[in-house]
Amino acid sequence: MNIYLPDGSCIEAEEGASVLDVAEKIGRGLAKNSIAGEVNGRQVDLYYKLSDGDNLKIFTKNDREALEILRHSTAHLMAHAVKRLFPEAKVTIGPVVEDGFYYDFDIDNPFTPEDLNSIEKEMRKLADEKMDIRRKEMSKDEAVKLFNEMGENYKSEIISELDEDVVSLYEQGDFIDLCRGPHLNNTSKIKHFKLLSVAGAYWRGDENNKMLQRIYGTAWFKKSELDEYIQRLEEAKKRDHRKLGKELELFSSFDEIGSGLICWLPKGSKMRLTIEDFWRNEHINNDYEILYTPHIGKSNLWKTSGHLDFYADNMYSPMDIEGQDYFIKPMNCPFHIMIYKTKTRSYRDLPLRWAELGTVYRYERSGVLHGLLRVRGFTQDDAHIICTSEQIKDEISEVLEFSLNIWKAFGFSSIKGYIATKPEKSVGDDAMWEKATSSLTKAIEKSGIDFEMDEGGGAFYGPKIDLKVKDAIGREWQMTTIQFDFNLPERFDMTYVDSDGREKRPFMVHRALLGSLERFFGVLTEHYAGAFPFWIAPAQVKILNISDDQLDYCKSIAKKLKKEGFRVDTDYRNEKIGYKIREAQLEKIPHMLIIGKDEVENNTVSVRLRSGENKNNLDFSEYIGVINELEKNKSTNLWR
Repeated sequence: MNIYLPDGSCIEAEEGASVLDVAEKIGRGLAKNSIAGEVNGRQVDLYYKLSDGDNLKIFTKNDREALEILRHSTAHLMAHAVKRLFPEAKVTIGPVVEDGFYYDFDIDNPFTPEDLNSIEKEMRKLADEKMDIRRKEMSKDEAVKLFNEMGENYKSEIISELDEDVVSLYEQGDFIDLCRGPHLNNTSKIKHFKLLSVAGAYWRGDENNKMLQRIYGTAWFKKSELDEYIQRLEEAKKRDHRKLGKELELFSSFDEIGSGLICWLPKGSKMRLTIEDFWRNEHINNDYEILYTPHIGKSNLWKTSGHLDFYADNMYSPMDIEGQDYFIKPMNCPFHIMIYKTKTRSYRDLPLRWAELGTVYRYERSGVLHGLLRVRGFTQDDAHIICTSEQIKDEISEVLEFSLNIWKAFGFSSIKGYIATKPEKSVGDDAMWEKATSSLTKAIEKSGIDFEMDEGGGAFYGPKIDLKVKDAIGREWQMTTIQFDFNLPERFDMTYVDSDGREKRPFMVHRALLGSLERFFGVLTEHYAGAFPFWIAPAQVKILNISDDQLDYCKSIAKKLKKEGFRVDTDYRNEKIGYKIREAQLEKIPHMLIIGKDEVENNTVSVRLRSGENKNNLDFSEYIGVINELEKNKSTNLWR
């Protein structure tokens, strides 16, 4: 047989040769490191039998696809171990997720931390048994019968709903599982893994179904990679915004109010106000106009927008007002469109840039709620750009540059873009899609940031740019979205009068820079581990007196700092200065002003930074000048 490799070369192989056979023919080193293959664009196992003329790519441990295959195989290994230790457990689904995998089990008694340790030990035993992992195919009816006989009703249910006549299963020793594959060829290749946690999860995410036990784990090809990941997880725990939010008294939620509904505490509110003021000023400086719109709207509005047809599951139930159904808004765009339609628009009026910090409400399942990162009520930093086709290229370039400047102001410098293009099902003609996608591509190329194309990943109503930022410990967060919309202008019959006197359809772009204030605040908290830059910290300065003799001077400089616009806390308690410094340090206050006898006599301040560094006996007016520069330049350093 002739088998064609990615570099265009051809290798001869015996009829019936497998992917592994070809790898061995190329070289023993390649065969040893082979994980799986890709034949004619489809991922396959190493045991897959090739045909004459096949195009073959062999995955090794260095390929991204290989890591996913390793983790999928480790999920099966975990399910195998669970069945050995807990034969009564029923297996459901076990997909790969970012940095790991999980598997859901139906079992009467929840797994304990001790159970996880036992399961992990059993996994190592199974790996050491060096069992071959083999693919089997059988008819759908045979598979349903097999899993029914095994008492695995969840698998039977899944198979019954598949469209395929033939399904694939993977077998290792006495364990068999439904799976598309591919997998590693032997359990001995699974070496470096760790079970991380257990949580409850409803079958198929439906709270009306049975609660299952979900075990999370991770797997890597190298021990050093596993160790680094565990270390990152430990650091992430320290930075958890839910933990820090409580310790620093920033925000809270209450069962009495409702899950996923956030209350901002005084300190968090100070930060939010600072962020909002900065956001508004930057938008005004970039020629945006600020809008305010209602929280509810009539059902006809959401019918016209399409939300009631396509988004109803994420909307709260209607409220009857004088016989008319009203819905609390899940999005701001229909309101902005109605403002656009208050009068006839000319090409001379465009572009329009309208921004709103609009609070919206979406019904999220309770199982996915997570601190500030996934909530039911949140404030979008929303904006819509309405312009002509000739203006769209420049508008996208400007909004992308604006977005990058905003992120850099908050201390995020590692940013990557993703351009999602036209999917199979879409609205709008090809010329509009081509122009919009070209505008996005040219704008991101001009910005100089790294980007990837996500072919076919756009929404049905338009292409988009997503920006992902990396935080201080290397995690990527999807934040900014710049989204074209060819759907709503059509649904709401948006028009403008062009220079030739004819009505035309404008281009419309949805744009959220921070995403939502809640999610952004959560990411910001974890990025800085609660030690926020001076310009956004809830309390920028805390004044600590050594004795009551300095009270008048402390009150005097506190008043002057507040007059300059700084956020000031004071601690005049009759406590030792070391104790007061330690408390301020735990509150992560950027600057602590230590005031004693010398400072009063010389009209100076001694500054202790939260890093532990000291700046002693600074002239007070000189100190004012330094922190004014910190504020003005939005510095992410504690000191300049």
